Amino acid sequence: MRTHRLPPRIVHRAASLLLAGNAFLLAASALPAADWPQWRGPNRDGLWSENGVLQSFPEAGLTAKWKSPVASGYSGPTVAEGKVYVADKITEPGEQERIHCFDAATGALLWTHAYDCAYQGIDYGYGPRTSVAISGERAFFLGAMGHAVCLDVKTGEALWRRDLREDYNLDIPVWGLSSSPIVVGPLAIFQIGGPGGACVVGLDAATGSERWRSIDDLASYTSPILIRQAERDVLICSTANRVAGLDPASGAVLWDLENKRVRLIDNVPTPVHDPADGRILLTSFYNGTRMLRANPSALEVESLWERRGSSERRTDALHPMIATPLLRGNHIFGVDSYGELRCLDAANGDRLWEDQSAVPHGRWSTLFFVQNGERTWIFSEEGFLIIAELSPSGYREISRTRIIEPTTPLAQRPSGLVCWVHPAFANRSVYIRNDRELVCLDLSAEP
Repeated sequence: MRTHRLPPRIVHRAASLLLAGNAFLLAASALPAADWPQWRGPNRDGLWSENGVLQSFPEAGLTAKWKSPVASGYSGPTVAEGKVYVADKITEPGEQERIHCFDAATGALLWTHAYDCAYQGIDYGYGPRTSVAISGERAFFLGAMGHAVCLDVKTGEALWRRDLREDYNLDIPVWGLSSSPIVVGPLAIFQIGGPGGACVVGLDAATGSERWRSIDDLASYTSPILIRQAERDVLICSTANRVAGLDPASGAVLWDLENKRVRLIDNVPTPVHDPADGRILLTSFYNGTRMLRANPSALEVESLWERRGSSERRTDALHPMIATPLLRGNHIFGVDSYGELRCLDAANGDRLWEDQSAVPHGRWSTLFFVQNGERTWIFSEEGFLIIAELSPSGYREISRTRIIEPTTPLAQRPSGLVCWVHPAFANRSVYIRNDRELVCLDLSAEP
């Protein structure tokens, strides 16, 4: 058999190309993955920083990497250090809230922590609302009836547990306690609406003992965020009738504005902060839209504009029930009271366009927005994941696929079902749950 030898220069060039190709593939496989360790992501701002993800969905849709059974609830998944956390509720043999920990790669159940919890006076009482917050080796959770727990992430063992309803004589809101806890340094911070200036409490993360209490107000359903202002950390809390900036270490009120509601407590969307200029966007179903600006060089805040329609059908700016909007430069994108996707001029709230194609018309129709680069990933209450471009010129849908079936009863929908859960984006995957299962789907692009 005759052997053909290539000239040395060709062999060298071929080897160089092969090594370069291998280096490219290794670099692509080593692109950093990002965790989603708390409500709305690493910084609670709905920003997903991973690259190497799909630009559109395959025609056949996405295939689940794994599925694991869970029970009912609105608790959105969180992901940290190779583990996924989610909470649910069971009613048999007795009412319990449960926190589960799954292997992020395989979906294998690692542990479950459960405690007795009978829901009393809660509408839409299908399960807990908040997301588990992960900080180091601890997982923190607030249940709908006020149970606060700190768990060891390795074993699920309770490091401490408190019944805040009993400890603080809480009047549980009609939709349950829904504000996801936030961990700042050695403190776990909860919005609970306690009397005697205990609307927000800072608990020692290691022991659960109270370190401070702040704000004399009822609880809302919003989750606090942490910003930088005047070269220090400031915790933004939107309560039933106020919005305040707190020192997260002491609970001291650094600034405070009245945000008086016009009807029932309905501020659910998370405050949105633009670190570029200090603007803070607040939205709710009845109160509409308010834009503030936190002075970047002093502990002061000013109200820039406020707009509210005459009713839930005659809205102005945005009146979202659940969905947190996007604040991107000079524009606001969000879903209105009956599912109308809108773009607003961030300078004054003027409407630039409206589109109804992302989600069907219906009271409290909901979309969850996550920004990845120039593209917006949208999860709809119908269980669709959508890749879109949002701009002042309009809504451009690039691709959509159903990733989970809606299972939560809602009589106002033709199907009678919704999925009101914020997904988690981590490890170039999306993690989403309904009232039956937790699902992980791969979103990584082809090499």
